[in-house]
Amino acid sequence: MDLPRDKDYVVMLKVGDPLEVRLLRGDITTHPADAIVNAANSELLPGGGVCGAIHRAGGPAIAEECRRIHSEHGSLSPGQAVATTAGRLAAKYVIHAVGPIWSGGNQGEAEALSSCYRESMRIADSLKLHSIAFPAISTGIFGYPVEQAAWVAMPTVIEGLRWAKNLVFVVIVLFDRISLDVFAKAAMSQRRPNSGDPYSISIGIMNG
Repeated sequence: MDLPRDKDYVVMLKVGDPLEVRLLRGDITTHPADAIVNAANSELLPGGGVCGAIHRAGGPAIAEECRRIHSEHGSLSPGQAVATTAGRLAAKYVIHAVGPIWSGGNQGEAEALSSCYRESMRIADSLKLHSIAFPAISTGIFGYPVEQAAWVAMPTVIEGLRWAKNLVFVVIVLFDRISLDVFAKAAMSQRRPNSGDPYSISIGIMNG
């Protein structure tokens, strides 16, 4: 299956009925999921990139709750996640997941990145949410190579959906077309457990 070259597109990966993982390019702060995931730092401080955009769009209530959590529990380690209010965002919650800083790939980065996705989904499921939106965690200033991040993220979110009680929909919102293409190729390569067959996948063209 070829990816569209000159138009924005969305990839829809059916991993069960009604379980779906969707990939698209866009602004995660405007996505109408029940929870959106912030690529957070260990101190839960407003930062740059996705983190800064979420804090700016959601308003000061998010940072206030982050400060309270940090004062009560201290810094978070890579792979950990916590939930706060979403402030002015359309989502019900922001889940702050601390991604690993890339250090060459032999310092447990893949395990920590997988934990970010898994823990975020576990928290959302425990809150009885039905949908969650992720950025490409750690691929910005933390330097995680996008292709390697995609091959960690895709099987982790599929497995998380298969075991969730309430979550049925995961969307990964990519910042640019290059990242979308990389994640899309990783998605198309995923296989159903035991069967070895590919998951059902479709590609739609986005309007505008």
